[in-house]
Amino acid sequence: ASGHLSHFTDPLVECKLCHMRLRQDKPEEIAAHEREHKGKKTEWTEAKNFNLLFKTFIGTVEDDKAAAYLRGETAQTMFTDFKLIIETLRKKVPFGIAQIGRNFRNEITTGNFIFRMKEFTIAELEYFVKPGDDDVKFEEWLVSQQEFFIQDLGLKPQNIKKMELAKDELAHYSKRTVDTYFNFPFGWDEIAGIANRTDYDLKNHIEYSKQNLRYRDSVTNEEYIPYVVEPTFGLDRIMLAVLADAFSEVEVRSGDTDAKHETEIVLRLDKKLAPFKIAVLPLSKKEPLTKVAQGIAATLRERWMVDYDETQSIGKRYRRQDEVGTPYCVTVDFDSLEDKAVTVRDRDTMEQERVGISELTSYFNNKFN
Repeated sequence: ASGHLSHFTDPLVECKLCHMRLRQDKPEEIAAHEREHKGKKTEWTEAKNFNLLFKTFIGTVEDDKAAAYLRGETAQTMFTDFKLIIETLRKKVPFGIAQIGRNFRNEITTGNFIFRMKEFTIAELEYFVKPGDDDVKFEEWLVSQQEFFIQDLGLKPQNIKKMELAKDELAHYSKRTVDTYFNFPFGWDEIAGIANRTDYDLKNHIEYSKQNLRYRDSVTNEEYIPYVVEPTFGLDRIMLAVLADAFSEVEVRSGDTDAKHETEIVLRLDKKLAPFKIAVLPLSKKEPLTKVAQGIAATLRERWMVDYDETQSIGKRYRRQDEVGTPYCVTVDFDSLEDKAVTVRDRDTMEQERVGISELTSYFNNKFN
């Protein structure tokens, strides 16, 4: 009913020199492969459609009646459950159903770490609208998706772009698709998208299941098959994009005289995404500094994720926190015993500010809010 058995394909070509198989619609990958042959003339076979679904069998007999396929997208169960959801949850159009789950595709080539895999995680939202309202809702979701990447995840705007698919590039179910691309170290590639699936899926499930999946408006008594606007997010790819966007290498800056490398790694994660918001670092692991530092850490942990580290030099500890993206380090030094203040270091600017211990909670409230 979904159309994936006949349409869920990629064009495959094979190198006649080494029998490497690649997607014909990825010219940059083909060009890179040809360069590996160092001047030899590379010939390719004629393109043929390669189905991406993983086939298996249910039961002990392997025949066509027992054939089954691992899902290539999470969407289909949301369509088959459409009637159940509007009846049990009493939903009215427009409304959405969201799902996160594992998906499986027999990719022709995998690579670039977690970017292209045969098993991956997708988040999809099927937003059901009245036919005729789909174009407006599409634009609204397009804006929301871009705001999510730039405002919520903190990705740099120059590393994000939208790509409108031409009609001959659209999936079999799509009236319109706009993909979001990120500028990875290996080039621009897709991390998310929005498709106008019209009534394709519900109409097909009605035809094959003989079930009535039409929606009846309780106010106007009008009955129709809703259209669907579908924002999709490749979660593994987005995770890789967040790390690539935040990763930077800078000249030695920690002040660590024992530094053996010319560069240091700084993970400039958005504060909302940083695993640890604050690190508390006593200058010495002797009393009474550690007691004061542990007390500060305990207080700050009531509101934020806080790391406590008293091992090795202060420079090495700064570097460790920079590498995992901790926005702020609180250093407890011997002066803290006298003036009841600590030094707060900013990850990105390296600026240091003296803050009273009793004022730390309000100080970080302002920083994180």
